[in-house]
Amino acid sequence: MTKSNYHQIVQSLRQSFPQPVSDRVHDAYFAYSFMRALDQVDDLKSQAPMLGTPGELDYHAAKQQRMQEDSSTVEQVSTELVNHLNGMFIWGHPKSQINVIPPPSIPSIIGGLLPTIYNANMASEESAQRIVLSEIEAIAMTADLIGFDPEKVGGLFTFGGTGTLLYGLKLGLEKACPGTGKTGLTEPAYILCSERAHYAVRTVAQWMGIGSDQVIEIPANPENEIRTCLLESHLRDLLKQNKKVAGIVATMGTTDHFGLDDLEEVIEIRDRLVDEFGLEYTPHIHADAVIGWAWSVFHDYSFERNPLNFPSRTVRALAGTIRRIKHISKADSTGIDFHKTGYTPYISSLFLVKNVDDMALVSRGQEETPYLFQSGDYHPGRYSLETSRSAAGPMSAFASLKLLGKNGLRSLLGHVVTLAEHLRDHLKGHSATTVLNGDNFGPVTLFRVYPEGVDTFEVHERELKDPKFTEKLREYNEYNRRIFEQMQSEALTGQGVVISMTDCYRESDTGEPINALKSYLLSPFADEQHVDEVLKSIWRAREVVG
Repeated sequence: MTKSNYHQIVQSLRQSFPQPVSDRVHDAYFAYSFMRALDQVDDLKSQAPMLGTPGELDYHAAKQQRMQEDSSTVEQVSTELVNHLNGMFIWGHPKSQINVIPPPSIPSIIGGLLPTIYNANMASEESAQRIVLSEIEAIAMTADLIGFDPEKVGGLFTFGGTGTLLYGLKLGLEKACPGTGKTGLTEPAYILCSERAHYAVRTVAQWMGIGSDQVIEIPANPENEIRTCLLESHLRDLLKQNKKVAGIVATMGTTDHFGLDDLEEVIEIRDRLVDEFGLEYTPHIHADAVIGWAWSVFHDYSFERNPLNFPSRTVRALAGTIRRIKHISKADSTGIDFHKTGYTPYISSLFLVKNVDDMALVSRGQEETPYLFQSGDYHPGRYSLETSRSAAGPMSAFASLKLLGKNGLRSLLGHVVTLAEHLRDHLKGHSATTVLNGDNFGPVTLFRVYPEGVDTFEVHERELKDPKFTEKLREYNEYNRRIFEQMQSEALTGQGVVISMTDCYRESDTGEPINALKSYLLSPFADEQHVDEVLKSIWRAREVVG
């Protein structure tokens, strides 16, 4: 019997899929396909902190793409995929100091890859089998690190730091306004956070129907921590008006400044006002620790003995961070990004709630999902926003935690903090630069560069507070942007260091944005010589810009 055309196509396409049973020849072809693609990627590497050569992205041509009539080969598609990596930054390159993006470790990459091959869905153990244990194990290890009871904690991996905020504030909304999930909002609810909190707080408020106008941003102090006295005032005013509080977000490591809110004081204020006003609910406190969580590995580290021999400045910085981070255990929930400070690939974000019973506030009954959860005991799909949920996040996190151990993560964090301290020391010591987060304890450094003749001892104070200095502030903003563009241009040729820029690290007293250059050190391959490269890049840029 002659096979029809479609049978021939199917027969051919079978070679493009992993074989369902052991086939040594085809398994070797599968592995070879990866190796060939990796070889092609390796050909794109140079001394520059990126793959290949950067170029203008042709969005118009991209929109002209259409699905072709006939199939392609694995080799053809692989080559096209590799071409899309042209110009991609290499986060592990010591000259790449852009934002809070680490290089993923080899085991974490394997952890993300393996469940992808078999298309595990973390909705239930029915569709992921033993892979679900990686989520439970990663949750238990992380809960123990931050001080939650692993036997009582609940949580799941979700679609990013915004997702962790969404889960935390959704629980808070259900506590403040019971039944909202069914009836919708019937009264306003409010969220309080620092003005330095991630904009995702406003995003979540919009998507939940709370509204960004109901997000009250509390001013921060010069150390970029929430002013707890003002938090208490705003919270008291809301409660006096019988307004509902959907949540209070404490930021444990801001993106730009590594500011650490005083979570212990935030909780003390919340508890005191709950008693004072006789509230029938307790406003939910979510610790947004997507960056700062990793410093929890220093909970039980002896800074006096300092067995890892960190420099004294680093010891002080690490101790200064843990004095705030240790209080995450007192929050009702928290968010953790392994893809930020856990050295895993995107996306590996974990939402944790101290009391697993809280998840009942967002759970579905079996009658709502009659075609799922027919067997087994682990069914996070009953309370997750997502039905389809990748196993790559939990498997990558599990791999990273296992690979690094406490001392491994301690060493990586101590290393990058040491380098950041070194950079800040040099920037503080130069007459043309001002460090904007000098009391910072983390791996991020914000700074501004000024033309010759500017008194950098007083200029930033005037930028912040002197209304008559507004025009100069704008001029120096533009100057720093040109410095950034010149440094970026040089780095793309492989000669300098790629850093980033923030358009508004904070506002002046008159509401003018103040921009800043930003170095974020996370690469395990970085060393003091690469800090010196940043400085050399700055001086070269100043010569060009004038």
